[in-house]
Amino acid sequence: MLKILRPALVMILLMTGLTGLVYPFAVTGIAQAVFPAKANGSLIQRNGQIVGSELIGQSFASPRYFQGRPSATLGPDPADAAKTTAQPYNGVNSMGSNAGPTAKTLIDRVQAGVADYRQANGAGGRIVPGDAVTTSASGLDPHISPENAEAQIARVAMARGLSHERLRQLVADATEDRTLGFLGEPRVNVLELNLALDREQGGLQPGTVARQ
Repeated sequence: MLKILRPALVMILLMTGLTGLVYPFAVTGIAQAVFPAKANGSLIQRNGQIVGSELIGQSFASPRYFQGRPSATLGPDPADAAKTTAQPYNGVNSMGSNAGPTAKTLIDRVQAGVADYRQANGAGGRIVPGDAVTTSASGLDPHISPENAEAQIARVAMARGLSHERLRQLVADATEDRTLGFLGEPRVNVLELNLALDREQGGLQPGTVARQ
């Protein structure tokens, strides 16, 4: 019996050591040595304080800031732990709405979002960018399209007293090109753009802009 079990036990211990210890430590070490910022979550710091991540969006309600796309993530309801409630950009509960294109809840939410977006940004009858009223599959998308950012310039310019030309330059500076030149679409990192706004005017100190 021992002769039969011994090879199996040795293989279990060997593979446990290789896949459970050696491989994870090797991958972690290489990641920390080659691209430590990405390995640690692509965190954004200002004045030594972490204000967010390049990979996770945040909610910005003030008209002084560019606003990201909607988020459908949920979290525990403070009033009842057995229930969940909307918690936009909840990093521990990445999810989309899972609503189909014919779902009334989705149609109603998008229609309401279009009306709110046009009212807030003075878009009138102009076509509203899709990413302004629809959630991403993860619910954590930190980017918006350049078209979405352009449509918000008039509102932010009025709230901050900045020229449209200067805001367009800040948007251009925060715009990321297609990955490798051909993957995906150009995109604007909302947190980076809003931090640049505060640096431009010396308003809120960097590190305190998050979740306005």
